[in-house]
Amino acid sequence: MDGMQADAPVRHDWSQADVEALFATPFMDLLARAHAVHAAHHDANAVQVSTLLSIKTGGCPEDCAYCPQAQRYHTGVAAQKLLDVDAVLAQARAAKAAGASRFCMGAAWRGPKDRDIPKVAELIRAVKALGMETCATLGLLGEGHAEALKAAGLDYYNHNIDTSPDYYGEVIHTREFEDRLDTLEEIRAAGLKTCCGGIVGMGETRAQRAGLLRALANLPEHPQSVPINQLVRVPGTPLENAADMDPFEFVRTIAVARITMPKSIVRLSAGRQQMSDEVQALCFFAGAGSIFLGEKLLTTGNPDVEHDHALFARLDLHPLQVEVDPPLPGSMRGDSLDGCCGGCDCAS
Repeated sequence: MDGMQADAPVRHDWSQADVEALFATPFMDLLARAHAVHAAHHDANAVQVSTLLSIKTGGCPEDCAYCPQAQRYHTGVAAQKLLDVDAVLAQARAAKAAGASRFCMGAAWRGPKDRDIPKVAELIRAVKALGMETCATLGLLGEGHAEALKAAGLDYYNHNIDTSPDYYGEVIHTREFEDRLDTLEEIRAAGLKTCCGGIVGMGETRAQRAGLLRALANLPEHPQSVPINQLVRVPGTPLENAADMDPFEFVRTIAVARITMPKSIVRLSAGRQQMSDEVQALCFFAGAGSIFLGEKLLTTGNPDVEHDHALFARLDLHPLQVEVDPPLPGSMRGDSLDGCCGGCDCAS
């Protein structure tokens, strides 16, 4: 292989030209190179399985052009309150039984208020007690929030940069690209693992897709989890009529993410429902090592569980076995749901 070898050191100094050159690599050569990198750092036949639940849906004040949960768009998504512990644990148990090792919780906030953090911490403790990894995506974090979530047992915090710095203003106007970088710094400083990626197929150019991956690969620390989402076009959002993305271009994006962030787990994320099994297989070969399992991702569709199980069997893939840190002392037991564990300031 030319250029970066499978055992090359992790880099944080990618130039725009470097990443664009990867995208321009002949397709078969690119996939071979990406697969070699993947196999050098990961079990190429194992896929980390997560499930994503919307714990607080709709009513978001942001204007992200792709999002059906923005209150300013008419998408049919009604605002709902934060789910209680019983409802979340029922979903978490079902996810674990279906093969998920990580349970991700998303709330449609610009950012949580101080009063929200103890309530989310209660959910984190309860899910953690089931023996699952925990992840949360709550928006911009305030002072002390990341530390409080970490103390509750949170493993990962998701905060995507969404797109390249030079295209960001075409998609979002209610927060700056730098706001996202600041939140990522808070997450790292608190000792949380980062889940950070973006969305493609929003009308960006190939150069801007390269800019997205360059921004991710040049972060001070590569995200441990890198979700690559393909736009799900939702009626009522500004991007409902976005042009179809060439599926092979999406596979290229997965491959370039794998090469530029060799130790990260690249997640084949939103948009799988619109992908053929064959395209998904190419993505796994190119370095995707994670999926979301479950019929819904927040408010949009996802392949059904049985279909994913069948696809894994056809491709001889198996779920990645994950060692989960034990619950912190005083955590709520997953089989005892009579109320708060007493270790937080929640109102319940």
